[in-house]
Amino acid sequence: MAPRDDKRHQKSKRPHAESKLRNPLKRPKSEFKRSKHEQPASVLFQDQDDEPEFPRGGGKVLSREEVAEARAEAEEEFEREQGLTSRGRKKQKKSTVESYKFGEDEWGSLFGQGITGKLPRLTNRITWKNISPGMKLWGVITEVNLKDLVISLPGGLRGFVHAEDASDVLAENGDKVSFLLPKTLHVGQLVSCVVMQVDDDKGDEKGRKRVRLSLRLSVLYKGLTLDVVQDGMVLIAQVRSVEDHGYILQFGVPSFSGFLPKMDNGGIPICRGQLLQCVVQSVDKARAVVYTSSSADLASKYVTKDLKGLSIDLLVPGMLVNAHVHSTLENGIILSFLTYFTGTVDIFHLQNSFPTDNWQNDYTQRKKVNARVLFIDPSTRAVGLTLNPHLVHYKPPPMHVKTGEIYEKSCILRIDENFGLLLNIPSSPEHTPAYVLRFDVSDEEVLKLKKKFKQGDYARLRVLGIRHLEGLAIGTLKASAFERPVFTHSDVKPGMLVRAQVIVVESFGAIVQFASGVKALCPYRHMSEFERVKPTKKFKVGAEFLFRVLGCKSKRITVTHKKTLVKSKLGILASHADAIEGLITHGWITKIENHGCYVKFYNGVLDQSLAWIPEVNQILLIMLSRLSNVGINDADMVKLGSIVGGVVDKLTPTAVIINIRSFSHFRGLISYEHLADHQGQVALLKSLLRPGFAFDQLVVLDINGSNLILSAKYSLVHFVEDIPSNITNMYPLSVVRGYISNIIETGCFVRFLGRLTGFSQKIRATDHSVGNLLDAFYIGQSVRSHIINVDDETGKIKLAMKQSLCFSTDASYIQSYFFVENKISALQSLDSKISDLNWVKDFSIGSVHMGKVQEIKEFGVVLGFEKYGNIVGFVSQHQLGGINVEKGSIVRAFVLDISKSERLVDLSLKPELINSPNVEQYDKRQRSSSLDLELHQTVNAAVEIVKENYLVLSLPEHDYTVGYASVIDYNTQKFPHGRFFNGQRVLATVEALPSADTGGRLLLLLKALSEISNSSISKRAKKMSNYAVGSLVEAEIVDIKSIELLVKFGAGFHGKVHITEVDDDRASENPFSNFRIGQLVNARIIAKVPHTGRIKNSFKWLLSLKPSILKGNMEAVGSSIKIDEVSVGSIVKGYVIKVDKEWVQVSVAPHLMANLFILDSSSEPDELQEFHRRFSVGQVVTGHVISVNKEKKMVRLSSHASFVCKATLEHEAEKSDNEHSLSSNNTDMEHIRNGDVIGGRIKNILPNVGGIFVQIGPHLFGKVHYTEIADSWIADPSSGYHEGQFVKCKVLEISRSSTGFVHVDLSLRASLIDSSELSREKRDLSSKRFEKIDDLYPNMEVHGYVKHVTSKGCFIMLSRKLDARILLSNLSDGFVENPDKDFPVGKLVCGRVLTVEFSSKRVDLTFKKNVDSQLPKPDLCSFSNLHVGGVVSGHIRRVETFGLFIAIDGTSLVGLCHISELSDDHIEHIETKYRAGERVEAKILKIDEERQRIAFGMKKSYVEEAKNSEVSGSSATMDCTLPALKQGDLSCIKDISDQQNDGVAAILSLAESRALVLPLQVSLDDSENTHMENVVVANQGNANEATEIEKRKDRYKKKKEKQERELEIRVSEERRLQNDIPETVDDFEKLVRSSPNSSFFWIKYMEYMLAQADVEKARSIAERALKTIIFQEEGERLNIWVAYFNLENAYGNSSEEDVERVFKRAMQTCDTKKLHLALLGLYERTEQNKLADALLDKMTKKFKNSCKVWLCSVQHFLKLGKDGIQSVINRALLSLPAKKHIKFISHTAILEFKCGVPDMGRSMFEGILREHPKRTDIWSIYLDQEIRLGDHEVIRALFERATCLSLPAKKMKFLFKKYHSYEESQGDQERIEHVKHKALQYLESSY
Repeated sequence: MAPRDDKRHQKSKRPHAESKLRNPLKRPKSEFKRSKHEQPASVLFQDQDDEPEFPRGGGKVLSREEVAEARAEAEEEFEREQGLTSRGRKKQKKSTVESYKFGEDEWGSLFGQGITGKLPRLTNRITWKNISPGMKLWGVITEVNLKDLVISLPGGLRGFVHAEDASDVLAENGDKVSFLLPKTLHVGQLVSCVVMQVDDDKGDEKGRKRVRLSLRLSVLYKGLTLDVVQDGMVLIAQVRSVEDHGYILQFGVPSFSGFLPKMDNGGIPICRGQLLQCVVQSVDKARAVVYTSSSADLASKYVTKDLKGLSIDLLVPGMLVNAHVHSTLENGIILSFLTYFTGTVDIFHLQNSFPTDNWQNDYTQRKKVNARVLFIDPSTRAVGLTLNPHLVHYKPPPMHVKTGEIYEKSCILRIDENFGLLLNIPSSPEHTPAYVLRFDVSDEEVLKLKKKFKQGDYARLRVLGIRHLEGLAIGTLKASAFERPVFTHSDVKPGMLVRAQVIVVESFGAIVQFASGVKALCPYRHMSEFERVKPTKKFKVGAEFLFRVLGCKSKRITVTHKKTLVKSKLGILASHADAIEGLITHGWITKIENHGCYVKFYNGVLDQSLAWIPEVNQILLIMLSRLSNVGINDADMVKLGSIVGGVVDKLTPTAVIINIRSFSHFRGLISYEHLADHQGQVALLKSLLRPGFAFDQLVVLDINGSNLILSAKYSLVHFVEDIPSNITNMYPLSVVRGYISNIIETGCFVRFLGRLTGFSQKIRATDHSVGNLLDAFYIGQSVRSHIINVDDETGKIKLAMKQSLCFSTDASYIQSYFFVENKISALQSLDSKISDLNWVKDFSIGSVHMGKVQEIKEFGVVLGFEKYGNIVGFVSQHQLGGINVEKGSIVRAFVLDISKSERLVDLSLKPELINSPNVEQYDKRQRSSSLDLELHQTVNAAVEIVKENYLVLSLPEHDYTVGYASVIDYNTQKFPHGRFFNGQRVLATVEALPSADTGGRLLLLLKALSEISNSSISKRAKKMSNYAVGSLVEAEIVDIKSIELLVKFGAGFHGKVHITEVDDDRASENPFSNFRIGQLVNARIIAKVPHTGRIKNSFKWLLSLKPSILKGNMEAVGSSIKIDEVSVGSIVKGYVIKVDKEWVQVSVAPHLMANLFILDSSSEPDELQEFHRRFSVGQVVTGHVISVNKEKKMVRLSSHASFVCKATLEHEAEKSDNEHSLSSNNTDMEHIRNGDVIGGRIKNILPNVGGIFVQIGPHLFGKVHYTEIADSWIADPSSGYHEGQFVKCKVLEISRSSTGFVHVDLSLRASLIDSSELSREKRDLSSKRFEKIDDLYPNMEVHGYVKHVTSKGCFIMLSRKLDARILLSNLSDGFVENPDKDFPVGKLVCGRVLTVEFSSKRVDLTFKKNVDSQLPKPDLCSFSNLHVGGVVSGHIRRVETFGLFIAIDGTSLVGLCHISELSDDHIEHIETKYRAGERVEAKILKIDEERQRIAFGMKKSYVEEAKNSEVSGSSATMDCTLPALKQGDLSCIKDISDQQNDGVAAILSLAESRALVLPLQVSLDDSENTHMENVVVANQGNANEATEIEKRKDRYKKKKEKQERELEIRVSEERRLQNDIPETVDDFEKLVRSSPNSSFFWIKYMEYMLAQADVEKARSIAERALKTIIFQEEGERLNIWVAYFNLENAYGNSSEEDVERVFKRAMQTCDTKKLHLALLGLYERTEQNKLADALLDKMTKKFKNSCKVWLCSVQHFLKLGKDGIQSVINRALLSLPAKKHIKFISHTAILEFKCGVPDMGRSMFEGILREHPKRTDIWSIYLDQEIRLGDHEVIRALFERATCLSLPAKKMKFLFKKYHSYEESQGDQERIEHVKHKALQYLESSY
């Protein structure tokens, strides 16, 4: 803060303007015309905009010199106070007013800049005069509207936030923001805001302004960087998006973002755009991500640290800081905080909300305090702070008063002579501070407040307004304020006459203001009796008229000045209830229709009754002749939530009919569930109710016509104010009362008042899962509900009824119980005609009586009383107190409890109760004990009696006062309550002292279970509390559950016996069948486990009943199976504890559960159908483990016979594979292998020949091919199956796709499933399925189903792996006109094989009967075309141990190459060297035309020799063969063994040499060509592919040579320049003359001139260079242009314009795309981001087909961290041609890995590989990016996926080689061996 200017103390001769104080409530009309500057103004407070208040008057605005002079005069006159004359007293009055006025001007300016010199007199405050744009303020939301928010600011100011200024995130939605405001913000929420605009309020005569605020974080956190953010810091964040695992946050700055995990949000529902207070958990600066937590506890406690470089711009309202007191001022204190900052705290923000005169004593210098920042003014560096304890804990102060309320006895706490009075309002439940300005203390002028008022006096106060942020009420003591008929909006009634002043006149009407400040609208049509074009001239601003109120809804009031209505003496019709037949009243026309007109009355009452047509807005005199039942709204008389009384009229089977008092036209209905909160008391009341019984208090729940739905429940009647009736009253995170209206399987519906209903899902209804909600709740039950979310648009309300969230905080539940019990006893006395209840007064709680022992029973003693023969007393065994009693003896007994309905008294003989002090003076003791106790006091209590619904407690520390506490709550009525025992010590709080409302009982509320001490007061409990593991105890069974026995032992100790701890061998079924509740058993403690819930320092005991353990064999204690000991394939045994629809739950061990799926229980359909009958609770189940989940301690079992046999054998071999499996379906298919026979359930039968989908696991499905449904070839084989049918199937094949999903092929053929059917299948060749093309040969008969039909033929399905085609000409011997009709899809057909092509895997069939003529026959003439020594090409037809059968291309000739003629070297295993379908070249060694045999030789020497000796054109003599291909065309794979000798290369070299040619896909359109033509096309395709590869190599070679040549030129130029360094202009001139086309020398020349500071000369050199360099050297010219760009950018007068000018010139001669890229590089290097953005936008439109341009745009977005990268990618994909998509996406993914978010890059690569899984180049790039990040687990997982693909050998060699190299550099020897082993597996599976 800056020192004060001494000039301010200099006197000025300028005279002051005096103003006489007047009573604003009794001012004359002329006062309305005064200027606002002539009225005295409030200094300490500003007017409350959100509430009406009285005009205060105002003062003249003074300059600083005038302020100083006024101060000096005030001080002088104060010193002469005692000797003043009457004239002097008048001057003194003026001085007092002036001294009051200077304070206002001093508050008009803020001070800051440190504390130097003289301290200021008053603290900083925000007022209407000094509020300005840029200020940061803390506020609380008071209204949430659709289009704006209302914020209560410091000092009572009010601001507005438009919808578009509420959120950066929501602003993106445009018009949808208004609908999202109520979802993201709520009333009472504290917010930090920035002042955007301050405008004058034209309609406000008090000088108030309209303040526009912004909640946008981009404005609040302007200048915030990631370097300032530290762990533990609290930041305000906005939810940008909701993801699966958390929320993406934004802080208003683009440099970083945030992430909030869902587990750290405290279970609070969060939506997009919501403001959160987040605590920084960690900062990832590499990714610019802040990880946060929304813990409210942490956020409220974080103290801002003194960060380096923290400026005032980074201070945010709401920050918590450590501060110390610097000094005290008149109305506050100055604090120092964060080393360099100072701030002020005004008197209404101190720690004590009721500061007295000596408040300054509490703030000594250097005192340390915690404070929050209240406001910051960056322009003056002024900071305001608050010490309010509520705000310090980040909670708004509570407000327990409302505007307009009157309080009779408000105590005066402090008197501020120049300002006003501080009072204490006796509001409930807490008192509220209030302040009365000096002008509001009296209707008359008061010059000396301390003379008229004294501290401690009581005054009558009316609340004028509320300061929500300070928790302060503004009041008045004026007597006129209590007399005024209109004080607030709520005082305005329809039809009343009021006088108001015109303040604004507009075209739509006039805005008028009442004397109290309430504003109203006089519509244009109601300004005059007559129709006018313009508003009447008499309506001028300041004029005062008499109006009549037309209507008032909320705060919208409309009035009329029509003379007829204002002067009307007729009755007022303001509601349908006021409408009675014969009523004559005035109304006005609002609308005219053909059938009549609409007449409107006061308060919106509408009628349609006139038959003639008057004029619109005409006033009519109406007499009501008839009332329509529809028109009368009785709800105007009886509101929802009203309390009414009534008498029982009659009882129906479902409800009680009530006659409502005072409302005879209404009838009430009470359903029986609403008679009481306790379900047990409902039945008693129902049986006792009789017609005539009176209900004094009933709450109206709903109104249905003339029927009122009522409730007599105590919780609803006495707390009706807390029950919402409108969705706007529902606030998230609050707890409200209601009742259950309906229960369905998925949740409960909770009803409030009216039809307002919420829904609680089943998972949110209880803390522990329940099977059926009807077991936990009942319809009509009173409940407390926690509001999770409120959707105003849909009207849906999400609730939670968990007891942990909705527990009671008062004793209303037990109070309701005793209230209804008294009602029941009263009804019983009426029913039995016994009205004597005086005995209840005598047997008051805590009194002592003499009684006679009548009976002694095992469970207690029965006493009788001489005076009351029909009263029974009972003393339980625990209450005997060790006293031996005999029958007939007289004893003194202490009354603990009474039951009026049962006429039973519970007594105690304990000496400590009977012999307590002053027991004879009971009344006196009760009074003294009640004085000792206070509400909400925590007390120690001992359990005396455990009742069904409550506990009877004694308070030993308070003279053994008796109290009562409920053991159940509203939401837990049907749940078993906690176990309590006599003598148990508990903690409780006092909720209700003994009174008539509580029936004389002291009501307590038990503390949370965590605070309950389980220690016993009995000696026996202390002796038995020393239990340990291994102790043998005698326990009593208290409950038997499906999985365990619940027992108790000792003194209140509880434990459980697991079902597996009963028998040693687990051989018996249902081991709990031999036990019963109450049975005593011997057990041994085997474990002591601490509770993990809310109960701390408590334990649960685990016991065992096993005979071996009872005998002392403690080694058997640890024999239970543990999760770590269970492995896949192991056998386990357990007990069935639950049987669901599809699962059986098995208990294997106390902490180990197992699940058995229905399809894992058997493979027989009959057994699967009887699944629920085969298993029952308690049954012993044995199974093999097929999966283990160690986190959930859960295993999955299978009882398949096939699996049981093989599981153990296969487990070890498959263990490693299961551990490294990446498929999401692995858990389901780990136990399934090829050839398994398993059970399944048909999920779907696909149409046509689609097959059948069969479920074989919980989440695993397999497919049955259409040819695998039945053994024999039958028509429509799927017709015998239906969905949901259980089937027995065989696994044929399991495969994984490139994306990792599992595909399972199944078969339903009985011959494959049952081995006994296999021999029959072998005999029946007609039903055989051919899955290999090698099994087919010409003229073979085959069966199949029509798969597809075209105009040229159809395709036939032969098996699941093999299809055949039939041309149109082969479909029939005759002509087929319509193939679709004659051969529909799915038709069973039979045909013969026409041709088989192994290379293309194509099979042709024919349906013609004469097939012999179609079959190809050996061409004998072709033998003549062959000659010994010739070389032919062909493919291997079959591989045998003695050689190869080779088919010559283009013919049907097949020859043999013996094993001895295959190679010059010896070959041992021919099957590993060659495979069918492989293309080869061979030399003809021998031709036997007679036997039609050909012998070949394939030795290398044969082929080379034949080629060398072959003459030109020899190949042309072969009409039926193709010319021999070159060796390079036969294989695309080089010899790996020559390049690398490591293990992987040695393995893959074998696979490479035998790589297959991909099969040729031929369509039916090409089927008209001959066989030879197809082969030619195939070979030409291969040749073209080889040619394309060579072309690519040539292009790459040329490009590389060009780069090398340019590099050599550049190096030579630099070498030349270094050898002879030019130092003068002449030297450079020589260089450019010698090499005129070298841009290198020209640019060096330009650099030289720039070094000489000659910019113009550098420009001229650039121009010379452009003229000199020839146009053919485009690259050199481009370099000059780029240098020219840099020159103008660095040295141009207007760099942007100069660069643009040069760029346009360059565009005329150079490649425009290269120029744009060069200019973009310039902008990015110089960080001219705006220009770069504009250029990129232009480039993406101009070069929209350029992949490079779009990649530059992506890179620019990522480097700047901008949002919207996805939109750029989408635009690029729409613009680029399809052939560039893969290139663009792959490069974008690389950029994401390097500059952006790696997860985005991964998703892009995965998308490419999903469509192109065989692109090894994409795999390589993907792997390189992951290797660069260095996450070894991710990298190895990606390598495993890549090496599982089915690719050609060359590509697989590349992947394995890359994997091997990675493991050599990063892994160990084990990992390297794993790669080699995987490569071997690939080799073995491929060949």
